[in-house]
Amino acid sequence: MARHSRNDQAGIDLPKARLDRESLSQVLELLRYLRPYRVRFVLALLSLFSSNLLSLAFPYLAGSLIDAANRPGASVNGTALLLVGILAVQAGFLFFHSLSFATVGQRAIVDLRRDVYARLISLPMAFFGNRRVGELASRLSADLVQIEDTLIALLPQFLRQMTLLAGGIVLIGITSLKLTGIMLASLPVLTLVAVLFGRRTRRLAREAQDRLAETATIVEETLQGIVNVKAFANESHELRRYHSGLLGFLEATLRSARLRASFVSFIVFALFGSIVLVLWSGARLLQAGEISFGELTRFILYTTFVAGAMGQFADLYSQIQKAVGSTQRVRELLRETPEVEATLATQPASTLARLRGEVAFEDVHFAYPARPGVEVLQGIQLHAQPGQKIAIVGPSGAGKSTLLSLLLRLHDPTRGRILIDGRDARDYPLTDLRNQLSLVPQEVLLFGGSIADNIAYGRPGASQAEIEEAARLANAHGFIHAFPEGYQTTVGDRGIQLSGGQRQRIAIARAILRNPAILILDEATSSLDSESERLIQEALETLMQGRTSFLIAHRLATVRNADRILVVDQGRIVESGTHAELNAIEGGLYRHLAALQFHAHPTVPAP
Repeated sequence: MARHSRNDQAGIDLPKARLDRESLSQVLELLRYLRPYRVRFVLALLSLFSSNLLSLAFPYLAGSLIDAANRPGASVNGTALLLVGILAVQAGFLFFHSLSFATVGQRAIVDLRRDVYARLISLPMAFFGNRRVGELASRLSADLVQIEDTLIALLPQFLRQMTLLAGGIVLIGITSLKLTGIMLASLPVLTLVAVLFGRRTRRLAREAQDRLAETATIVEETLQGIVNVKAFANESHELRRYHSGLLGFLEATLRSARLRASFVSFIVFALFGSIVLVLWSGARLLQAGEISFGELTRFILYTTFVAGAMGQFADLYSQIQKAVGSTQRVRELLRETPEVEATLATQPASTLARLRGEVAFEDVHFAYPARPGVEVLQGIQLHAQPGQKIAIVGPSGAGKSTLLSLLLRLHDPTRGRILIDGRDARDYPLTDLRNQLSLVPQEVLLFGGSIADNIAYGRPGASQAEIEEAARLANAHGFIHAFPEGYQTTVGDRGIQLSGGQRQRIAIARAILRNPAILILDEATSSLDSESERLIQEALETLMQGRTSFLIAHRLATVRNADRILVVDQGRIVESGTHAELNAIEGGLYRHLAALQFHAHPTVPAP
């Protein structure tokens, strides 16, 4: 019976790899995860081979039993008891090696999953900029499931079938060379047809999976944009789109089904035809007295073993190709150079003294790795004294967020340098440096746990009292306390059960708990109602006290009290000064932005 992995059952068509020396060496590299469990793994292999040898002994004893039945006065009881004893011992070996392969495989795959995840979250932002989230998620799901299947089921199955095939061919040859020649004569034809059908079937199966993937994309897009679907009353349009994709999948599936049906019909006819040929030849030899009933029985049983093993190899080979392909992609990920080392051990206390918060950009240029020829920042020069509030304004796409991502060292400058307390930021241990910075983003991402868990994300291990004090300073304690479950309230996926203002205040509480030396606020009050903005602005004033703060803002009314305002346009700082100084520049960009904003919102007092 053909074996199918969980990915096949789930409709995931994994790419396959060529089986060559390089690809197999990569597979062997991953086998190091078996090293801690090598004793049990070796015992499982010995148990597997012992079970296979007992399987090969069964046809021989079955033939002996039949021969004994044909001899007058011969006892069959001893042979029958021996057969039952062999079956009992074999059952014990089967139980041991099945459990052992599962235990070793699961433990090894847990270690591998941990290392892959650790490497993934430790990689620099440049890596994520060139990859899709779905692709990376598949490394931890489909690829690792395929490797798991290989360790737990595919490897034992492959070794079992190889043993039965080799042992079966040797034993049928010993039993009857004539019948062996007849049987082997039909194998090349069957093998050739199986290969041709298999290639065509895989091609059609891949096409069907592509069509199914297209329908899955439609579902994903529709559900993610369900508000737009409802707003534009496009339910019927989306249904027609999905139905069209399903029809394409159905057509490809039926073509594949017709080919598989033809293949199965041919194989059944050819396989049983071969068996009929062997039985006919065996009957003639039996009539001629060249073999006994027992030898014919042995031959038929061994032939069944060989045919079953050969029938498994096409599927096993396909699964091995998929496993090698998965191994290659996982190895590519593990070979990437991380920016930090994520470990299970508790992070040691930082040896870096608290920063004063002096920040300087010296002729900083930056281009994203995906677009090396397009400089997003050009010659940035700025200097912030400890405790200053620096506001950064400018049109969309001017490079404001990129500038602050360099300060967080999510990227490093392509030219120039960033100094923190007079020292190049690249000279600080990255984890120690980031532990003294904190970000309050425009789009707050909350994790799917409780409110307390999300606030404590700023400083894992904080006490409940510290969490509540941070929430009070962020003007969040009131609405949190009003929930029936208080701080243990589950926020839902990405914080969907909270309003935008509530999420922002939790993010501010998280930053307060972290107690950073340098604070980065990226549009922290945008898209909020007036009451939420007032509460958040009060919380931000508390948060910014005694810290060097960088604020990105579109609402110019929120940056009037900044110590200095930097106006960024097309990757350059084009103006710098206080609100009053910049507003006095005739024809200046800041004054132009202020005029547009306050003209568009006449209820806002003019600057």
